[in-house]
Amino acid sequence: MRKKERAEAAVKLLEQLYPDAVCSLQYTDAFQLLIATRLSAQCTDKRVNMVTPALFDEFPDARSMASADLSRVEELIKTCGLYKTKAKDLIGIGKMITEEYGGVVPDTVEELTRLPGVGRKTANLVCGDIYGKPAVVTDTHFIRLCNRLGLVDTTDPLKVETEMRRLLPPDKSNDFCHRTVLFGRDVCTARKANCDECVLNGICPKKL
Repeated sequence: MRKKERAEAAVKLLEQLYPDAVCSLQYTDAFQLLIATRLSAQCTDKRVNMVTPALFDEFPDARSMASADLSRVEELIKTCGLYKTKAKDLIGIGKMITEEYGGVVPDTVEELTRLPGVGRKTANLVCGDIYGKPAVVTDTHFIRLCNRLGLVDTTDPLKVETEMRRLLPPDKSNDFCHRTVLFGRDVCTARKANCDECVLNGICPKKL
């Protein structure tokens, strides 16, 4: 089975297993998803979802975040870890979006990665979930699964993203990334690949 065929088969199998897979972060618009994703670095989505309601109540958009008091933002996000760096980034994001983009979150990876603290993973998530563009979000679960399936042979996020863009159907790529997160938590975990319970057994090189 060629890599592209294996990738397309994996897409179909995980669609059946997780038909309603969506991002687990809670948000109402592009700005909130962007901020929540920045907060999720080295922090669980569950913790971020506990923090963001109060944060967005005070700073719901780029303009309000741009003029936020640093100490207040630090206080609100303190339990997310690395809060001092993240607080500076959040205010910086608000200022840049307000000053350079008229308060509207940009819709390209290139523009999004110009924002403070925003990498390609975050940028792809916003482009895919908000703007409906083909996206490859290189979460650690996604990288691990793609390697175990023999689709890539690298853990470098940019190389994984580049290769998987060639292999995945563009209209399926973003949802597939969400499904690999769930699958990576439930079955093909970092600690152990539970092959006996795996729906990908038939296409996984480790089982062939």
